[in-house]
Amino acid sequence: MTAIVDPDRVSTPQGEGATTISARTQKGVRVRDPRLDVFRGIAMFIILIAHVPGNWLTLWIPARFGFSDATEIFVFCSGMASALAFGGVYAKKGWWLGTVRVAFRIWQVYWAHIGLFIAIATAMALLVTFEVGTKDYIGSLNLHPFFNNPQSQLPGLLSLSYVPNYFDILPMYLVILALMPVVVGLAKYSQLGAFLFCIALWLAANVSGLNLRAEPWSQRGWFFNPFGWQLIFFTGFAFSIGWLPSPPRDRRLAWLAGTIVVLIVPFAYFRIYNQVPDLQAWRKDWNFLIQKTDFGILRYVHFLAVAYLAWFACGPGGKNLMPGDSGTWAARLWKTLLDVIQKVGQQSLGIFIISMFTARLYGVLFDLVGRSFWSMLTVNALGFSILIISAYFLGWIKSQPWRGGSK
Repeated sequence: MTAIVDPDRVSTPQGEGATTISARTQKGVRVRDPRLDVFRGIAMFIILIAHVPGNWLTLWIPARFGFSDATEIFVFCSGMASALAFGGVYAKKGWWLGTVRVAFRIWQVYWAHIGLFIAIATAMALLVTFEVGTKDYIGSLNLHPFFNNPQSQLPGLLSLSYVPNYFDILPMYLVILALMPVVVGLAKYSQLGAFLFCIALWLAANVSGLNLRAEPWSQRGWFFNPFGWQLIFFTGFAFSIGWLPSPPRDRRLAWLAGTIVVLIVPFAYFRIYNQVPDLQAWRKDWNFLIQKTDFGILRYVHFLAVAYLAWFACGPGGKNLMPGDSGTWAARLWKTLLDVIQKVGQQSLGIFIISMFTARLYGVLFDLVGRSFWSMLTVNALGFSILIISAYFLGWIKSQPWRGGSK
């Protein structure tokens, strides 16, 4: 029998052990690894950019330079964060209470999903009612089926049998969380068995078409197939909890990863392949390797290559991210920037909800003021600012300031 590793209790020889990508212990106090929150924070900013309609910054997000994008970062880091949040409960309290803890998180994410849908649907309805702009904002999200027949679609919404495309990331996460007790239970007896289970689900999604229906009236599946995407989630989970060792820090591997990333650019960067018919034909013929819905294998390869380069560049324990003690203005500026990005990453669920809601409104704002260079800069800066302010506010709320001593 293989014991579940508690990431809070694992030592870290030579500065970085097999399990301490997301947490480590110093003098009995858990220290949060900066890399997890930094990359989750970066993903949050990219997700905002990607979901603002007509935003020119989408020309420069990772998806334009490779097969994987911010979704992979988000899901991988969510797996690592889940190991940090739930791994210790499974290790200390047992499988049953660990599963109860996961169920509580599922409950929270489920209502976050429902609340997000209702909030966006209401906002789009108000825009149409008050004739703001000239676009059909309800139709832009394909929500006419919901508004035309809410009596039928409300049960579908609540049962997750009606999942419009814009609202499919959190449902994917819900199903993956529900798979966690199964994977952890298998790992108690055989880590290999847990890995084979994850691989089998991924194969079923990519080969047999295993998916969930997104609409009661059609055969369309969820855009983010949870049975395919769980592979990258549990990869992050396995690294964080210690089922997989950290990769060796080897310059030859870094060169290999870099070569993979560079070679993929022409096949992913639309400004290049749109001009080369052979590349267009390749993407059409081999789309099953890179398609997003079921998480094609080359997306996985590309992400692992990018992740290795980032991990290698950050140094052991993320020390290369730290500004050092030079006290220069550049070091202070870098530290401030890191602190802000980490704060956004620490509040990932709340920030994701705010991002998805406000992104639609920024698109409306662009429709009203136009998409000039300066309006693009201003609206994106506004979006980033709201995310940052929200992150600090959510962090303050979570600190429960009302429980402090009275003055």
